[in-house]
Amino acid sequence: MNQLPPIPDAIARDWLAPFLDFLVKERRYSRYTVRNYRQAFEDFWRWIEGAKLARGDDTFAALNARDVRDFVIESQARFDRKTLHNHVSGLRAFYRYWMRQGRLAANPFTGVPLPKVEKRLPKFLTEEQMRRLLNGPMLLLENETIDPFMAWRDRLAMELLYGGGLRVSELAALNYGDIDFESGVARVLGKGNKERLCPLGRVAMAVLNKFRAGFAQGKTPGSPVLVTKGGARITVREVQLLLKRYLALADLPLEISPHKLRHSYATHLLNAGANLRLVQELLGHASLSTTQVYTHVSVARLRDIYKKAHPRAT
Repeated sequence: MNQLPPIPDAIARDWLAPFLDFLVKERRYSRYTVRNYRQAFEDFWRWIEGAKLARGDDTFAALNARDVRDFVIESQARFDRKTLHNHVSGLRAFYRYWMRQGRLAANPFTGVPLPKVEKRLPKFLTEEQMRRLLNGPMLLLENETIDPFMAWRDRLAMELLYGGGLRVSELAALNYGDIDFESGVARVLGKGNKERLCPLGRVAMAVLNKFRAGFAQGKTPGSPVLVTKGGARITVREVQLLLKRYLALADLPLEISPHKLRHSYATHLLNAGANLRLVQELLGHASLSTTQVYTHVSVARLRDIYKKAHPRAT
């Protein structure tokens, strides 16, 4: 596999590095978002060089809306529509940052036409599928396939993802000091450094208390809730892998990610009659429109029930 050439040191040092530093330290973006924005910039720079538009320190100021449209058109051959939207979002943020620094006067990515992204309904597990999934660790414990530490730790991870609607990164970062054990509510620092309160639910709290009493190596406020056998904080990757184990055990699609448990959490709340704005708060969505995608799932379910049950449906 051919490795792409690195971008020039001067460009990386003077333009890219300060922007990425801002994303990490001030915006508190996840390392995945920072990585994606870096890749977007590197791809954009290679396109600039290929189009012979590099002008040294004046390159970014010299680019106009037509140049950017050409870039978007050519990028459609390299990326799917969702990736292209994400790349343009990163490059738009790059220009905004340098405009605030007074180094650039205009943002050619503002208003650039993009191909429509097909809206896909979020995948989720039914309540019965969730029960099968969450029962997995105890089944393996009964069969002596795993030890009690792993069984209760793995069940706790999935109960918190589903019971609290946590993102997997929020789960891995959760400390005992973030949880009010009396009220059963976790204080979570989410995207954009925004704090929210997440009720964890009776079952999740029972599993948490069981794990803490019997298996936790550290119980101070700064101690991580989910740990490895050696006592180290669990990683996002380790959560993803443990989930796959129980998906296979429950005969569920292996492509279901930890984030799909969050989708399931939101969908089940709405199906049970929860207010949309309440679900927005619980998920930590800045915009109500982000949460509204789950209502489509609920409407589809209602339509299906109507079709099956109502005498005038067909």
